[in-house]
Amino acid sequence: MPLRIVRSLLERQFLRFCAVGGSGYAVNLAVYAALLAAGLHYLAAAAIAFLVAAASNYLWNRTWTFRTSGAPVLGQGVRALVVSGLSLGANQLFLLVLVAAGAGHLTAQAVAILLVTPFSFTANKLWAFAESERRVEPQPVPVPARRRD
Repeated sequence: MPLRIVRSLLERQFLRFCAVGGSGYAVNLAVYAALLAAGLHYLAAAAIAFLVAAASNYLWNRTWTFRTSGAPVLGQGVRALVVSGLSLGANQLFLLVLVAAGAGHLTAQAVAILLVTPFSFTANKLWAFAESERRVEPQPVPVPARRRD
């Protein structure tokens, strides 16, 4: 496949990933703000908000961004959950550092999400939603019959 076709496909896929990420970002912040308003500790609120957004993003990325809805849900879901868990850990570390540095909870969460996004895209693209190798069944090779003279 020519390089420009591959680049075009990746650019469109990246734009879809960004759109899904934007919706997940809004979901994350809305859930986070609601949980803070309900009196939940900011780290617990961040974890719950991140997981709600991750579930939404998984569904959209599976069906629209990476278009892998034919892949086995269990294996792909587990890989996506691992990526989300690692992303959550990084998000929590960034959040702790930013809050300790004096940032407000909502601002710190917004920045932490942005800082985790490059890892999340790369891990999802290359592992969680990677296209499985297509298995090609071996085909018999015709061998011309030898003539008997």
